[in-house]
Amino acid sequence: MIEWQDEGAVLAVRPYGEAAAIVEVFTARHGRHAGLVRGGAGRRLSPVLQPGGQISVTWKARLDDQLGAYVVEPLRSRAAQAMGARLALAGLNAVTALLLATLPERDAHPALYARTVGLLDLLDRPDLWPLAYLQWELVLLEELGFALDLASCAVTGATEGLDHVSPRTGRAVSAAAAGDWTARMLPLPPVLRGNGAAHGAEIALALGTTGYFIEHRLLRQTDGRLPPARARLVGLIAAQD
Repeated sequence: MIEWQDEGAVLAVRPYGEAAAIVEVFTARHGRHAGLVRGGAGRRLSPVLQPGGQISVTWKARLDDQLGAYVVEPLRSRAAQAMGARLALAGLNAVTALLLATLPERDAHPALYARTVGLLDLLDRPDLWPLAYLQWELVLLEELGFALDLASCAVTGATEGLDHVSPRTGRAVSAAAAGDWTARMLPLPPVLRGNGAAHGAEIALALGTTGYFIEHRLLRQTDGRLPPARARLVGLIAAQD
């Protein structure tokens, strides 16, 4: 019998049989991991097994490649924060959908896990959430092997006048160096480099650039489409002052 204990954030819950549920959890040390929860669809556990909720899990299986079973205990609920505002609910749905779509199963990503938990803890802070979410997408890209290099121009090495990102390399390009290729470049708003005021429209513009790389790098092995939940979130961010 194989057994381990960890903690994580609930990503998805699917009913299984009459009372059980298959639960996918983004865990601290075991990555995105699924398990069967007996009674998971019942009245006692269903309030605990809500997307975004923090739980302690003990996983057991006879063989490592089996689905296995979880015993779960609640650590922290985020249902109240998520249901309190449209932005919070859209944000939670976008985060869980992207993690389900991009994370390889059972690959540990402790740095991304820590950033994800920190982001989810900001669900009730609409003043901080949009910028924190943009920074989280940059970490997601970096953790999965597609970090953007925005420190200097890929052509000239200049650190000033950086207005574009190359869709091929993910590197910054200055306006002068882009030349005839400007129309094919992605925007590089100051907020994407950690500079400037973080207004909703600018953050949404930056999310257009990170979204391109998520779609064309992280999702190219699947259907290559961003989850609709993310588009709803970006729309709400764009509408902010």
